[in-house]
Amino acid sequence: MNALVELSGTHVVHKARSGGLFTRDRVYALTGADLAVAPGETVGVVGESGCGKSTLARVLVGVERPTRGTVSFRGRDLWAMPAAERRRAVGGSTGMIFQDPSTALNRRLTVRRILRDPLDVHDRGTRAQREERVRELMSVVGLPRALADALPGQLSGGQRQRVAIARALALDPDLVVADEPTSALDVSVRAQILNLLLDLKERLGLALVFVSHDIQTVRRMSDRVITMYLGRIVEETPAALVTDRARHPYTRALFSATPGLLDPVDPIPLAGPVPSATRPPSGCPFRTRCWKADGTCAEQMPGFSAASAPAHRFRCHHPVQEDESTRDLVHRRDPMEAP
Repeated sequence: MNALVELSGTHVVHKARSGGLFTRDRVYALTGADLAVAPGETVGVVGESGCGKSTLARVLVGVERPTRGTVSFRGRDLWAMPAAERRRAVGGSTGMIFQDPSTALNRRLTVRRILRDPLDVHDRGTRAQREERVRELMSVVGLPRALADALPGQLSGGQRQRVAIARALALDPDLVVADEPTSALDVSVRAQILNLLLDLKERLGLALVFVSHDIQTVRRMSDRVITMYLGRIVEETPAALVTDRARHPYTRALFSATPGLLDPVDPIPLAGPVPSATRPPSGCPFRTRCWKADGTCAEQMPGFSAASAPAHRFRCHHPVQEDESTRDLVHRRDPMEAP
C-alpha cells in the first residue's frame, strides 16, 4: 500500500538564543527522520520532553518546513509544490489536534464559527451546506446543538477538545495528527476523548498519528509505535510487541517506567539527564545514559537493523535480546554495568 505521507532523511535545525556574539547555537530538533504513514494506520510517537515529537508532527502536516530532506504527500514532494497547491493538498486532506484546547481555539469565535472556518477558507459547499456540515460535526463528536453559539470560555475542557477534534475533521481529512491531545485534560475526561478518537478512526477510516507522553495509551491505540530520542527515530515497533520485545534499551526503559497494575515492573534506571539538543553527543545520542554503551557507540550512529518480526527495526549497536524480558533487565545485578 502506498504511503499517505512519507518523510525521507528529514532534518529540522533551529537557531537558538544562546551562543557567541556573532554565531548562535543550533538546535537539532529533528535529525535524519525516515517515516511512512499508510492510509488507515495509527502510528504512536513516544519519547521524553524535547525529543522532537511535536516537531515531527508539525512536519508531517506541512506546518513546518524541514531544513533538509523531503516530505512526500501522496507521492509528491510537498515543498516542491507551489504554495497555493500545497495549501489545497495538505489543508484539505490533513487535520491537527493540538495539546491545549484553551489556546488552540479563538476565544472570540463561537463554536459554529470555529467549525465553519475551514469550510469557508477552502470554499467547501454552499452556505446552507456549510451550516449542515457544522451540525453534522457537532453530532459526530458528541456536542449538543445548544452549544453552537457558545464561546470556548463557556465550555469545559473536554468540550473544548471535542470542538478541536471536530474542527480537525471538518474537511474530511485522510490524516489526523494528534499532538498530546489529552495532556491538558482532567483524568476523568481523558478516557472519553481517547475513546472518541478511536471510534472516529474506525468509523471514518482515518490515518492517525498519535503523539503522547502516556506511552501505555499509545501502545493500546496504535498499530505501530515510534520511539524518538534527541530528535532521532531510534526504533519502530509493532504495538503488540513494544512492551516486552522492543530491542532498543531506551524503548525498554520508557515502557518499564509506566505503572502496571496486573504485572508491575520496577523501572530500568537511566543515568543523568537528556543531553542538550544544541550539543548532542557523538555517535549514538543515547550512549550517555545507556548501561550497554561502549567505545563503538561513541564513534558512530548505528544504522537501522531489522528484528525478526515484520515492520520492526531499531538503531542500536548493543540491542536487547528478543527473548530477554523487561523484568530480567530490571533485575540484573548491576543494570548500569556495560557489557
